[in-house]
Amino acid sequence: MKRIFTIALLFLFVYAYPQTTPGKHSIKNLNVNTETAEFSVALYGDDQLVFAAPSDKVTIIRNIWRENRQPYLDIYRGQIDSTGQITGKTPVQGDVNRKYHEAVVTFTKDLKTVYYSANNYGDDNKPLRSSKGFDNIQLYKASINDAGEWVDVVKLPFNSDEFQTGQPALNQDDTKLYFVSDRPGGYGKTDIWEVVINKDGTYGEPMNLGPVINTEEREMFPFLADDNILYFSSDGHPGYGNLDIFASKLFDHTISKPLNLEPPVNSPKDDFAYLIEDTKHKGFFSSNREEGKGDDDIYSFKEDEELFIECLQTINGVVRDKDSLTLLPGTIVELYDDQGNQVMITAADEDDASFSFDVPCNTQYKLIANREGYLRFSEPVKTANDLDLPAIENNIDMSTEFKWVGDDLLVNINTIYFDFDKYNIRPDAATELDKVIEVMQKYPELKIHATSYTDSRGSTRYNKRLSEKRAKSSVEYIISKGIDPGRLTSEGLGESDPVNGCVDGVECTEEQYQENRRTNFKVVADIQVKREE
Repeated sequence: MKRIFTIALLFLFVYAYPQTTPGKHSIKNLNVNTETAEFSVALYGDDQLVFAAPSDKVTIIRNIWRENRQPYLDIYRGQIDSTGQITGKTPVQGDVNRKYHEAVVTFTKDLKTVYYSANNYGDDNKPLRSSKGFDNIQLYKASINDAGEWVDVVKLPFNSDEFQTGQPALNQDDTKLYFVSDRPGGYGKTDIWEVVINKDGTYGEPMNLGPVINTEEREMFPFLADDNILYFSSDGHPGYGNLDIFASKLFDHTISKPLNLEPPVNSPKDDFAYLIEDTKHKGFFSSNREEGKGDDDIYSFKEDEELFIECLQTINGVVRDKDSLTLLPGTIVELYDDQGNQVMITAADEDDASFSFDVPCNTQYKLIANREGYLRFSEPVKTANDLDLPAIENNIDMSTEFKWVGDDLLVNINTIYFDFDKYNIRPDAATELDKVIEVMQKYPELKIHATSYTDSRGSTRYNKRLSEKRAKSSVEYIISKGIDPGRLTSEGLGESDPVNGCVDGVECTEEQYQENRRTNFKVVADIQVKREE
């Protein structure tokens, strides 16, 4: 397995179907290709590029790689002519192109620094091996002098003799370096990682890009375009066979789901090392497809239809008991669109009661949760029109159907409030009364006694009459929804039994007065509900 990975980190001789995605290409196999391997283009200015190919050094004893019986890889430069072909192929000069492999390059924007992959060399220019005997690919950095030579070569500090680190790619402002590694902490055979490049030239700790990008298989050959779209190859995401090229947009807090670039870019063989010039809508990729000239060939492409990255956001949270905050695993959680159509359904995770939905941006939904013994949870949620946001955290706190208050068993709803000197049903009150209706529909034997109260303002007689009207209006609302009138009674108790100290002669805030303008729903039929200790 390690041997195969070493091959793959440099180039590919290796061998599933995707979702349809936008973005169309016309492609062309280039004249620079031979029966051996040419691959992995990096642009150097407007009309030059570099790529990897077997060494053409003339030596007494030619170095041949035993894995494919071809010379070891070197890095070459060339020019792009008016027809898009690569001409003037010459090896890069300087302290590179040593005895073994060098390949896969990325340049800083000022073209004065280059990062590249190569075999693991010691200070004496001899290969270094891991404790298990593997010669692991490493990342190197070099300066480019005025003569175009690569000099002052150094290894990056987060390399290790014990694992592979290669295939570099820089972001737009050269502050992050993306690379491929099989280091510990990954998700699969090879993962894509990122590391921050500090202003003083030091490096942060490498961070894995996470499971949206990385799978249990191979993710390789990252390239970050100017619009912050990450192109990479994978044989773990659904594709056309072996390595396919995918695109995901990187945001500050999230990554869009990978999109397969489809044929003709992707094929049943390995397709990799995608590079695009954003403003020109053209670029290069590499492939070992059947109709090629050799092992790996370089193809140019023109993007005839621009790639579209769908804006998706995640709605997630956990389901809990509202009062105790106890987790409620297995709760059924549903998502409905603004037309009332069910969009998604899931069960809260059995371990941590979590749920998660990936849905389009800038869309209105309703989050619904149902669980035996609990009132139905319903809450609107709207995704933003920007993927550059963290996931929408929307915990679901569910209320039990009933609660004990002293010796009284009440339907467990939020307090129903009334406006001052009014008895009409407010919209927020209707939402709570709908919960009473839900419980009465579920338990046909259930009978309810509604009790309403007022605040202390007004005479005792007036408040008694007002509270009776409030109790009656609550009952009438429930009856209007189809509940048998014989199952409901009501009573108004005026300003008696306040829930706070707002009694006659005490000045209170409007919020405190409102706390006393309420209606409770007491269970008066024989229903078995366990009293919590």
